[in-house]
Amino acid sequence: MHHLITFRCVLQDGEGPQTLCDLCLAQVCSRLDALCRKGADGSMSLIWAPLFPQELADQLLQMMATKGMLNDVTVGIFRNSEKLRLRSASIRYCKVSAKAFRLALCPHRLLELDASWVPGGLTGADVILGLASNPDCRASLQMLALNGLSLNLGSPEKDGGVCVGFSSLEGLKTLHLVNTDLTDDILEDICSLPRLETLDISCSSVSELNALLKCKNTLRSLIAHRLYRLDTSPVRLLFIFAQLHALRHLDFSNNHFANDDSESRVDGDETVRQLLEAGPQILPSLLSLDISGRKTINDSALRGFVESRSGLVFLGLLATGLSSSPVLSSHENLKVTGEANEKQLWEALRRYRERECFVKEALIHLYHLTTDTDKPQPDMLKLVVEAMQSHPESPHVHLLATACVFNLTTRDLAEVMPVRLMSATVTQLLHAMETFPNIQQVQSNCLMALCNDYLLQNVPFDRYLAAMLVIKWLSNHEEPTLQRIAVAVISVLVAKISIEETALLSNDMSFMKLLTVVQQKAMLGVVDPTLKFALSALWNLTDETPTAARNFIECQGLELYKEVLESYYSETTIQQKVLGLLNNIAEVEELQSDLMDEDLLEHILSLLQDSQMVVGVRYFAGGILAQLASRAEAWTLDHALRRTVLEQLHESITTWPHLEQEMVSYRSFRPFCSLLQTCQPSGVQLWAVWAIHLVCRQNASYYIHMLTKEGLTELLKALDTHPDTHSDVKRVSQSIVLMVQEQQTPCEVANSQTEPGKS
Repeated sequence: MHHLITFRCVLQDGEGPQTLCDLCLAQVCSRLDALCRKGADGSMSLIWAPLFPQELADQLLQMMATKGMLNDVTVGIFRNSEKLRLRSASIRYCKVSAKAFRLALCPHRLLELDASWVPGGLTGADVILGLASNPDCRASLQMLALNGLSLNLGSPEKDGGVCVGFSSLEGLKTLHLVNTDLTDDILEDICSLPRLETLDISCSSVSELNALLKCKNTLRSLIAHRLYRLDTSPVRLLFIFAQLHALRHLDFSNNHFANDDSESRVDGDETVRQLLEAGPQILPSLLSLDISGRKTINDSALRGFVESRSGLVFLGLLATGLSSSPVLSSHENLKVTGEANEKQLWEALRRYRERECFVKEALIHLYHLTTDTDKPQPDMLKLVVEAMQSHPESPHVHLLATACVFNLTTRDLAEVMPVRLMSATVTQLLHAMETFPNIQQVQSNCLMALCNDYLLQNVPFDRYLAAMLVIKWLSNHEEPTLQRIAVAVISVLVAKISIEETALLSNDMSFMKLLTVVQQKAMLGVVDPTLKFALSALWNLTDETPTAARNFIECQGLELYKEVLESYYSETTIQQKVLGLLNNIAEVEELQSDLMDEDLLEHILSLLQDSQMVVGVRYFAGGILAQLASRAEAWTLDHALRRTVLEQLHESITTWPHLEQEMVSYRSFRPFCSLLQTCQPSGVQLWAVWAIHLVCRQNASYYIHMLTKEGLTELLKALDTHPDTHSDVKRVSQSIVLMVQEQQTPCEVANSQTEPGKS
């Protein structure tokens, strides 16, 4: 048995259920080993493959990448380019080698490819050579992202008369090269692309931008955030920008956290100032300008720029000190990234997801703006979670993001969030706890966010991992407030994990830190939430888990609980939790001898007999005595005591009233099987049927299914028909069987009354 945790119904996810397509693709992913054979090189291929709709092939690749299962082995299924035809391929963050990339992806007629942040040595040169080897791909590819890769390209070379630089991909319209070793020579080659419209060279090592003049009539979007090696005068930069006649979007923002006083930063700030003051004759078609992080720009320059550009749709002003400028309030349709309000912060988190410097800045201000919020903001929470996902190793992002998560989900706010969003949120909190175990504030933020009854009860997430992480934290910290929170979270989590997971958890002796908490509280004689949560957690941890029960005894838990049982005699809630755990020990035959203590059993018997004691305490006391007295051959104390126990069990139970409030729940009825045998004394049988009747009456649909599934219905019928069964036991057994029949459908009743092979 374990401590009852109230379960509340979950409203349907606000985002709606998963599509049938997603569910089917998830099944394919989960059964990939069974659906595939392995070739001589170890790569997978589908045993049988229908002709996939083209979009479905893209989605399968994307799902495999998202689930972290795309690698040299699994990507092999896409070598079948006739049945699995890719058009938009993403291997972002997936460990795919140059050879696997060439064999699996390059035969496809790709329109888009994102190979950003691929670990393991894949280079930009590998990608370009592979794509260029397919004439169809050279012409078809329109978007390429190689962020975070080493390009490993010198000057464009000829390979058998074929150009192998970026310019060989003549269909390219969009190219992303963030955080790469891009050089001026390679930029020259890129800018010779005849259809280039969007170019992102942020955080690259280019030193000058003259090459942009080669694509001045096609380039519509230039993203040049933090060009830290740029060595070009403001006058020259402004001249180059002015020649980009087709430019609609310019991002010339900077990392304001870099403490960079270099000439490059100063020249960049001056370029922006001159651009703002130059008037609409410079870049007349510009609709979007991002100068976030440029801290030296003044309000008058900004005002003049905005007022002279009636068609402006976006301004990036985060970390400039200008996002509260009065001129912005007169342009309602102008989107702005800044820190003046939540709308600006939402825009910043949406646009700057990949930029750690701006994510940190936005989160700092978001935390202060949401400290006392009572307004549900699922869109904002989603962006915070995405920021954590985009920067999985950044302690600064997680420190700020976890604090924002707490603000956005505290109190009742979590209950109105989409369930899938909350599930993703908890997953990221657990990642933070696992990744940053030594950053106390991150751990504290996560614990406070997790301490939410709705979230712990109703949101799907890895509860075993959560319990393990919280117990690990508890074993190393004793700060009172966080200790109470951690113990509360554990007490709920261990009631929600499987028996197998509980057994795994109990193998780690650190969970016995909970015993230390109980001991500390008992020494002071206090009754507080921390003590109650610790007792509940230990109760749930030992439920149908012999290993945990044995560890409890070996850690001197039994001696401690005897003291608690006596010293907290008048505290019924404490008594119930202590007796509940002793019930769990009594259910384990090989541990029953540890409970054969005359003083202990006489004390428990006195609780059973005390008519002034609440039924809950008498119930758990009766459970311990019923289990121990059910095995006459294992009883090592005075047999007169056993006879007294059996008599008092029967006599006491007949006086118990029906309970309306739930006080206990069971994972299974297995511990009852031995108590329901027809050879058992009536007191043992009566306690068992009374307990089953109690939970079935309070939660019929759940427990009656369990009764039928585990075969206890037949045991109850056998008791009912046996001539030696006491009438009190028969009466309760008959009531349970009647409840079972009322819950069954007519077909189930007919089947249960018809023997196999007979009509």
